[in-house]
Amino acid sequence: MRYLALFILSFLFWLLLTLDVSVANLITGAVAAVITSLLFARYFFDRVYKFLQPVRYFWFVVYLVVLIWECIKANLDVAYRVLHPAMPIKPGIVKVKLELQSDFARTMLANSITMTPGTISVDIIDDYLYVHWIYVRSEDPAEYSRQITGRFEKFIKKTFE
Repeated sequence: MRYLALFILSFLFWLLLTLDVSVANLITGAVAAVITSLLFARYFFDRVYKFLQPVRYFWFVVYLVVLIWECIKANLDVAYRVLHPAMPIKPGIVKVKLELQSDFARTMLANSITMTPGTISVDIIDDYLYVHWIYVRSEDPAEYSRQITGRFEKFIKKTFE
């Protein structure tokens, strides 16, 4: 089942990259997807049945909208800090407790945080994610954890766990 799931994902990704539905492109994409599936399916998700649950696709779209919105807000915030004469920054590394259990979900969260300007995921150790933040707004771990991961974690959990 995981071979089929990876084939479908790879083939759809090929079609999205090329935006071409000619016969030659479909054959090339199918061959590339078969090779990808044969080489990498054993490293793919353990529970492939989750791939077949349509509600996860809905939450993934919601997650993408939230990610785009947070990136826009963070870009404006970083631009303000760069253009402000006093350059108001208060950088620091914060230790955030993770609620996510799967490695893939944790990686998605870390990548989402890194893609948001003003933050960079540094490391994941045990159940903690270390994040460099351009402006640490709170000294309370619960508060800054909510500010950093709260916007992404619930949607990633509904999508990937």
